[in-house]
Amino acid sequence: MSQQQTDPSQPVPSGDPAGTQVARSTPLRAVVTGASSGIGAATVRHLRRAGWDVVAVARRADRLAALAEETGAQVVVADLTMADDVARLAAEVTAGGPVHALVNNAGGALGTDRVEVSDVERWRRMYEINVLGTLQVTMALLPALRDSGRGDVVVLTSTAAHGTYPGGAGYVAAKHGERVIADTLRLELVGEPVRVIEIAPGMVRTEEFSLTRFDGDQAKADAVYAGVEEPLTADDVADAITWTLTRPHHVNIDHLMIRPRAQASNTLVARKS
Repeated sequence: MSQQQTDPSQPVPSGDPAGTQVARSTPLRAVVTGASSGIGAATVRHLRRAGWDVVAVARRADRLAALAEETGAQVVVADLTMADDVARLAAEVTAGGPVHALVNNAGGALGTDRVEVSDVERWRRMYEINVLGTLQVTMALLPALRDSGRGDVVVLTSTAAHGTYPGGAGYVAAKHGERVIADTLRLELVGEPVRVIEIAPGMVRTEEFSLTRFDGDQAKADAVYAGVEEPLTADDVADAITWTLTRPHHVNIDHLMIRPRAQASNTLVARKS
């Protein structure tokens, strides 16, 4: 990893408007989960451009290797629903230096089943990847975040964590559970040097989210965004994540909900024919 030097006499770089890197002998260091694509990969790129050291975590080794080649990030291949993988991740990360931020991005949606015909295994899988994955990684890295003296836990939920919609009950339930982790942890850590930040994006067009939700059906995935003028991109959300992390550390962005202008709620979206 780079050991980037900073000069307090120089202007603050545009990627660091709050000056959090100024007068630090080494960069701040973040762990980003779900980093093989979409918002996770974009967040790795944005944080690296802002001067952070980054550990990118995901299950797909080939994707992580390409991201490491592109950005210089360290990578750890892990399945965050597996306790042994999470323990190994924590050991590797903490052996490499201090940890100042954890971006819990790993997660996803499976299907659009109505409640009365729900696939229980899909519900269970969504709970595991969205809730228990976030819980396990946060538990494992919280001591290191606390020890850093200026830790951040970012939980990437969704507007689904704040309201429901037909066909979304399984995902909505999981994201509500994930939001409760963030809200409760913030209460439990008050007075300690750790911020807890929830980022709740609305409609974001990435290469895999809807494709995964619809079991690889590209036509159904494309229909989600049909006629929507400028849905959010992964870069839009990564920019917001980086902004929250680069506020002065006494400033906590508790909740940040982000939607495209064309989306007023989970169920009301302007579409052009």
